[in-house]
Amino acid sequence: MNLFIEGRKDSFSKLNTISKDDKVVWFHAASLGEFEQGRPIIENFKLLYPNYKIVLTFFSPSGYEIKKEYKHADVVCYLPFDTKRNMQNFIETVHPELAVIIKYEFWPNLLSELQKLNIHTVLVSGIFREKQSFFKWYGGFMRKKLNAFNYFFVQNETSKKLLNSINLKNTSVCGDTRFDRVYDILKQNNTLNFISEFKNNNYTIVAGSSWAEDEECIVNYINNGSSKDEKFIIAPHNINSQDIIALKKSINKKTVLFSEKEEKNLSEYQVFIIDTIGILTKIYSYADVAYIGGGLKTNLHNTLEPAVFGIPLVFGNKKYKKFQEAVDLLSLKGAIGIHNKNDFYTTFTTLKSNNTLRTKMGVINKEYIENNIGATKLIIDYINNTLH
Repeated sequence: MNLFIEGRKDSFSKLNTISKDDKVVWFHAASLGEFEQGRPIIENFKLLYPNYKIVLTFFSPSGYEIKKEYKHADVVCYLPFDTKRNMQNFIETVHPELAVIIKYEFWPNLLSELQKLNIHTVLVSGIFREKQSFFKWYGGFMRKKLNAFNYFFVQNETSKKLLNSINLKNTSVCGDTRFDRVYDILKQNNTLNFISEFKNNNYTIVAGSSWAEDEECIVNYINNGSSKDEKFIIAPHNINSQDIIALKKSINKKTVLFSEKEEKNLSEYQVFIIDTIGILTKIYSYADVAYIGGGLKTNLHNTLEPAVFGIPLVFGNKKYKKFQEAVDLLSLKGAIGIHNKNDFYTTFTTLKSNNTLRTKMGVINKEYIENNIGATKLIIDYINNTLH
């Protein structure tokens, strides 16, 4: 809460670097997840319009604290609280030619100010649900605020139909920009020599962003079901040293930590615990099967990053329904959902022995990504037409 309140005290001082003569485009993301959806647009925009300054704002500390040094924005700060005076000052200071709001964040005073000053405003990667106030009998006040948007780029047909139902026709379904983001991962160098050494051409399971309940399933399988030619890479969500040590002690196979890998013959180990952050995406490129953590008790983590490498996915099927891509991948049979450690054991035993199934699932996942790319280009084309 301190970061949430204290961080906003610096917003206007950070914005003082914007001069009246600057050409500015403003992007707003509620948090880190929304930023990742906007990121391909920001980075493509920066390439096309290097003479524009980019202001990036966040509502939540979980976005700002991680991305406050983001190199593609000229200013990164918190969005001030939505008072009439704050928003008048904010928009006057930033004076954007274009305002891009990512997914959601419908602050009434902000939207009123954007509309009053006739600032071109678009929503990208939007998702609307029937339960939102815009679509209720009592939602007239907030419905009116949506008129501030010149255009809505939404992720699905349901969102478009809902907007059409309240007479907002300036909308199109363009999908989710995160597909473009993850597809670009294939263009980068994903080599990690120490992972190559550890894998040593063996069948490898990567468990990414695992929580304690996920690790209980993984460790049960490693200790009781794995064969000698089967390797495991575990990248826990929580890398607290005590928890990492406890995880290592619970495994009865030869295990090494990332932090102790130097001068070790990594090929001799069966389990590799990644007690660092920032390399999971590249690690997924070495997986024969990926298990994604978070679906058993907390919200499921990113399934698109492993899917782009054309590998089968497994995840807990209790906390995944908020994520359309997870719903889609289960429906397409590129992913398998598990409830508990017995499901995990059975699923991974089957996948290990059935190369045909693994190949089929991997193809489904790769094609799913390929069939959903292109949202960024549609939005950038629109921005081009708007600014010219």
